[in-house]
Amino acid sequence: MLTKGALFAAAAGLYADAANAATSSSTEVPQYLQTSPELFAAIEPSIDPSDAGPTKTGDAPFLAQTNPAPFTGVSYIPVQPIETQVPIVGNKENANIFQLMGQLSHYFPNPDGFGVDEYALPPGTNISQLHMLHRHGSRYPESYSPTLGEKIANKTGTFNATGDLAFLNDYEYKLGYEMLVPLGHQELFDSGVLHYYQYGHLYPNNGSKIVVRSTTEDRMTQSAEYFLAGFFGLGWTQNATLELIIEEDGYNNSLAGYDNCPNSNLEVSYGGTNATEQWASIYLANATERFRSQISGWDWTVDDTYDAQTLCAYETVGLGFSQFCGLFTYEEWVGYEYSIDINFAGNNAFQSPTGRAVGIPWVVELLARLQHHLIDTPTAQVNVTLDNNTATFPLDQALNLDFSHDTDIMSFLTAFGFKQFAPFMPATHYTANRSLIVSHLEPFAARLDIEIIDAPHPVLPKRPSPGSPASSFYNTTGGPTKYIHFNVNQRTLPLHRSFPECEYRDDGWCELGTWFETQATKLEEAQYEWSCFGDYPATPYGVVWNGVPVSNSTKA
Repeated sequence: MLTKGALFAAAAGLYADAANAATSSSTEVPQYLQTSPELFAAIEPSIDPSDAGPTKTGDAPFLAQTNPAPFTGVSYIPVQPIETQVPIVGNKENANIFQLMGQLSHYFPNPDGFGVDEYALPPGTNISQLHMLHRHGSRYPESYSPTLGEKIANKTGTFNATGDLAFLNDYEYKLGYEMLVPLGHQELFDSGVLHYYQYGHLYPNNGSKIVVRSTTEDRMTQSAEYFLAGFFGLGWTQNATLELIIEEDGYNNSLAGYDNCPNSNLEVSYGGTNATEQWASIYLANATERFRSQISGWDWTVDDTYDAQTLCAYETVGLGFSQFCGLFTYEEWVGYEYSIDINFAGNNAFQSPTGRAVGIPWVVELLARLQHHLIDTPTAQVNVTLDNNTATFPLDQALNLDFSHDTDIMSFLTAFGFKQFAPFMPATHYTANRSLIVSHLEPFAARLDIEIIDAPHPVLPKRPSPGSPASSFYNTTGGPTKYIHFNVNQRTLPLHRSFPECEYRDDGWCELGTWFETQATKLEEAQYEWSCFGDYPATPYGVVWNGVPVSNSTKA
């Protein structure tokens, strides 16, 4: 009789052998422990047990093309692994404060849209290409500066907190740095599943692999891997080659444009940071006094109050719950969201002198893909080594998947020229009716889906009522026409709002040739060399208005 220890040893040996079963034609591993190949998947005795079994995959879905358009009501709310049912003072409408956290918001589809409704494709049209740009998932804080949580955890002396802040007396800081949290894994996996249902039909059925691009940063690599696992399954390496572009200073990388644009990391591009500090001193004045009255032995500042709001976001996605969230009123959370909006405007968008330059490399790459040519001339910080080779920069993929960062994606939209996000937002008071809302554009796991749509005739800009005959969707006197459709976080970004050349359309599309015309001057407009390397002075927030330095008359 085997002893318990011998049984464990034998089991360990079986599992070790099972791990090698896929590469060995002869093994003593019992077949009920062998996972590959699936020898006993067959359920009918008449089927050869060496067969994989009576399984048959269905057609790849194409929901983006077949969806009759989103429904107005909500019939199902998915379970969440995090606790967000936090009572918030002043929250009369039972709104979700976790959708007011800018780029730190756990992913949610844009709830308001960008000014147009969603429409199903007219009969006879086809989506022929997808160019996706995806942000990484929820992560721990970045490591370049200590957080309030670390400071509190390392407090010394006579620190004492009372009332709502009493939990700080025994507070332990438990967050890591930089990498994805489990919720980030889920966001990307779920997005991969969603994109498979939306665009799975675009994957080639000839057995070839597509090239997918991300960067060498850990959270970027893992985001791509979890997405691909959701899209293809755990065997995704049979379907895609993951190309990781080096994300370090000095390396050209369109997916991390700030690394090789020095001015984007210097004071000249800190207008948004300055604006946030100014606004925080206003909207958090009451909260700061409230906290000061409950703390002794600590010179609590407005910066500490702001960091406490940020810790709410990070602890929620990292630990599942944060006691910092309930410390603030609903109005203060609205103020927090606005603080992030003006930060992105001044640091990464139209109020930033490097707003266009950081984003222009990916814009150049998209145009090259759409116009089917490699890039062999150094342009901005395009990686010519990769982009001059169809093995690393394929031109014939219908399904193109890229992964990047929040600030980069904001700069991409700026470089394209989406001026609907350009209106100035003051740092002295709250602006309710604004188009740039970061939580709607760049939450964790944000995604920009750019569709190329082929129509047999020009699609009429005014959509007919549902149920109309197919001919009523078209100007049948015209020939085949291609359109481009921008979709940000599952809502259409109307092209006519930013590009007058694009006709006003109910569906927000633009004829592809016309859109090419709108982009013809974008590289020149970005003033890449001057924006990124020029010696120009910092200007107050609000002086820059077009994503480039105010003047280049004193170029070095």
